[in-house]
Amino acid sequence: MDPNIIALIGLVVMLLLMFLKMPISFTMFVVGFAGVFLMASPGAAFNLLQAELWTQFSSYSLSIIPLYILMGEIIFRSGITEKLFVAAYKWVGHLKGGMAGTTVLASAGFAAICGSNSATAATMSTIALPELKKYKYNEALSAGSVAAGGTLGVIIPPSTVLIVIAIQTQQSVRQLFAATIIPGVLLTLLFFATISYLCMRNPELGPAGPKTPLKEKLLSLKGVIPVFLLFGFVVGGLFRGWFTPTESGAFGSFGAIILALSMRKLTWESFRLSVASTLRSSAMVILLIVGAMVFGRFLTLTRLPFAVADWVVQLAIPPSAVLIIILLIFVLGGSLMDALGFLIIAIPIFYPTVMALGYDPVWFAIVLTIVTSMGAITPPVGVNVYIVQGLSGGGISMSTAFRGAAYFLVPYVLIVALLLVFPQIVLSVVK
Repeated sequence: MDPNIIALIGLVVMLLLMFLKMPISFTMFVVGFAGVFLMASPGAAFNLLQAELWTQFSSYSLSIIPLYILMGEIIFRSGITEKLFVAAYKWVGHLKGGMAGTTVLASAGFAAICGSNSATAATMSTIALPELKKYKYNEALSAGSVAAGGTLGVIIPPSTVLIVIAIQTQQSVRQLFAATIIPGVLLTLLFFATISYLCMRNPELGPAGPKTPLKEKLLSLKGVIPVFLLFGFVVGGLFRGWFTPTESGAFGSFGAIILALSMRKLTWESFRLSVASTLRSSAMVILLIVGAMVFGRFLTLTRLPFAVADWVVQLAIPPSAVLIIILLIFVLGGSLMDALGFLIIAIPIFYPTVMALGYDPVWFAIVLTIVTSMGAITPPVGVNVYIVQGLSGGGISMSTAFRGAAYFLVPYVLIVALLLVFPQIVLSVVK
């Protein structure tokens, strides 16, 4: 049988297993192992388990994942994220839509220490939704600002998704972190501008809160400055070359513990929960990487990614049109499953194609991250929207939540268009 046909059969089987609720990591592992077993030999398949898996699990680069996750967990469970929200509200809450803008800014701040869109959405839902309701904000705008703000968790460094992309495509974590800062800031500002525009057109969507004296504004920074100093040290030290990505994660985790202890916000129980949650999240991410490795070996044997790349290069359409089609596929995929899961599945298929078209790998990684994150607020399965609706306690309907999230698709389209037209927004930082 033609190897490409076998590859396509494997993809169909994998999708069927996913729809049967088998975890994505196990799905990729089972299909990849069976594919290598059939395409090469039983010996090759078992050698893959014996040698390749040990190499992957013992990889030094993977240790960065639990370290950054632990840093975010310590900060979250110590209650420091609430101070981020309070400080942001005192500075911008007096503006029309200021509470929704506060949610976006606080989400950006939490994203900088968390690295996960679903964790950011869940955290800000718990903190912001009750406050937005108290100040009589429109339900759609409330849900949309929380869901969209949560997507910043995989764009602003340190980002688990960018770490996984770096490992899969053999790129520098430091470069990807540096390259995504400007797009992340621009997207945050576009979110804020969208809220301001909507509330200027219809002030009832987000009434302005009371003005806060300058003294109170400055005092509110007391609880968040240490967090941003920690972020600046961890990420800034990484960019300056003071330490490696893994060492930066270690400094971040240690700094988060010291910070929480000094503020008397860390109890033994919260520390235990942080470690337990870190282990669960890290195991999930690492198993995804291992599953993707086995599945990638299978695809390499079938030569499907290279066949797709050759076919696309020979098409009588501009490379930009091919790129847009690929990005639309990632938008669709990101709306059907978690961004990280879809990226891990799709990168081995489409990355060689885009490289064959001559695009820069760093630029493509950032665009890919942003486009797939957009899927988290896109129907039918925008994961962040489901999280927000679920944590609203039934107070917000699913249709209302998706309608609110739709407001923020415009900023996403704008930032992707900017990166397509002006790639130097990304590349000027790393070259």
